[in-house]
Amino acid sequence: MYKLMIVDDSNVIRNRIERGMRQLQMEVVASAANGEEAIVQFQQHRPQFITMDLTMPYMDGLECIQKLKTLDSNVNILVVSALSDRKTGLRALQYGARGFICKPFTDEQLTSALGKMVENYRKIQ
Repeated sequence: MYKLMIVDDSNVIRNRIERGMRQLQMEVVASAANGEEAIVQFQQHRPQFITMDLTMPYMDGLECIQKLKTLDSNVNILVVSALSDRKTGLRALQYGARGFICKPFTDEQLTSALGKMVENYRKIQ
């Protein structure tokens, strides 16, 4: 069972992602409403996978991705954002995110994107 942390300032989105994880072998071990909370939760729970919103208060997703990658270069981050700005999405990938899906998303898009990340993670283990 893999560990997942959900980072999004929307409670609705956090709950929706959590419900979608039952199909994948993932246990949601933490959730955070902003980047600052995410750093603390990550250090406590050490999840292998993270879903990350980009637009949040206190610390945005781009800054959070950079900090998480310095704590664990192998962490797998899937950006889940309403930002359709291509430049921001590319920057998230440059900072170390391994995938990107846009809000609104379907359950299939979410499980497919996370499923691919799990597959790649298994290959390098």
